[in-house]
Amino acid sequence: MSGFLKWLAGLPPFAQIPLVLAAFIAVAAIVIFFVEIAPRSGRRYTVIRLLVCVLAPVGLFFALGSIWWAAAAAAALGALFFILDYRSKAGAGYLFQLIGFLSPAVLLLGIGLVYPTIATFFKAFMNSRGSRFVGFDNFVFVFGQEGNRVAIINTIIWVLVVPAFSTVVGLAYAVFVDKARGEKLLKALVFMPMAISFVGASIIWKFVYDANAPGTPQIGLLNGIITFFGGQPVDFINIAPWNNLFLMVILIWVQTGFAMVVLSAAIKGVPVEQMEAAQLDGTNAWQRFINVTVPGIRSSLIVVVTTISIASLKVFDIVQTMTGGANGTNVLANAVYAQKLEEGRASAFAVILFVLVLPIIIFNVRQMRLQKEIR
Repeated sequence: MSGFLKWLAGLPPFAQIPLVLAAFIAVAAIVIFFVEIAPRSGRRYTVIRLLVCVLAPVGLFFALGSIWWAAAAAAALGALFFILDYRSKAGAGYLFQLIGFLSPAVLLLGIGLVYPTIATFFKAFMNSRGSRFVGFDNFVFVFGQEGNRVAIINTIIWVLVVPAFSTVVGLAYAVFVDKARGEKLLKALVFMPMAISFVGASIIWKFVYDANAPGTPQIGLLNGIITFFGGQPVDFINIAPWNNLFLMVILIWVQTGFAMVVLSAAIKGVPVEQMEAAQLDGTNAWQRFINVTVPGIRSSLIVVVTTISIASLKVFDIVQTMTGGANGTNVLANAVYAQKLEEGRASAFAVILFVLVLPIIIFNVRQMRLQKEIR
């Protein structure tokens, strides 16, 4: 494999592209071919499955330059998998086909998510170079520094404020704009910030919050309005602790469009018969909204709140672009970046961030299971 990659690297760039694409298409075609023939009955297809189960892992290990006993172990595991597949209650070829479809996703998740998570957890208990076990020293540093405690508190405040405001504003906009004249245009205007990156949104709001010295021209929109009416310019992003709120406004501005689109689609899915029945019972608009609309869109509300909560927990771009974490605006994700030269401390911050995300994920999974039980 390394020899092939070295040979490929020596080719001109325009020759590398078609070869890489051809190799990808060939591998995909082989996988699809074997997955397609897997459920077929007959001795010939059984032999093909056996050869794939044994020879494929052996070939993969040799292609990667692994040692011979690892390839032999892979062949033994492949033979065991063939036996399990052959004796499967769902029929020979079922497990073969299932693993064939799932293995690319499982492999990517393992490389991109599971392994980094485990490695980060272990690095959190090592020194900066990962050469010596230091126990909880990195966590003592995290919780022992005032600035780090501020970052944790700020992150929790972001999670409490941003999802609540984004969801409420998005829901209100979805309700009031629903079936109004120009509904598509009005919704497009609110959704438009979602197309902007967090860095781009931060730069836009920098021009909104910008402040110059009193008596000089103001290029910031808000300070331009304030000075026009005779007031003094306000340095919005440097006034602690209110500067955190001004930064949260940026994420609220971006995420409100997402909340509005999801909740608007959910509102349109509420049965008209329920609304008409509630209206015949003499309820007013607010009672129909609370007792009919909100329960009807409960699952969508949970999705919106949890999604924005996770985005708030890992917010980095806005803080780094606007303040760099200065003046009491630091958050956990930015603290991880600030400790990039100290892997142990950065990993400790990442573990804390993971612990904060975990309850939201568990809650979301439990709600999904409840929805399945109801259905």
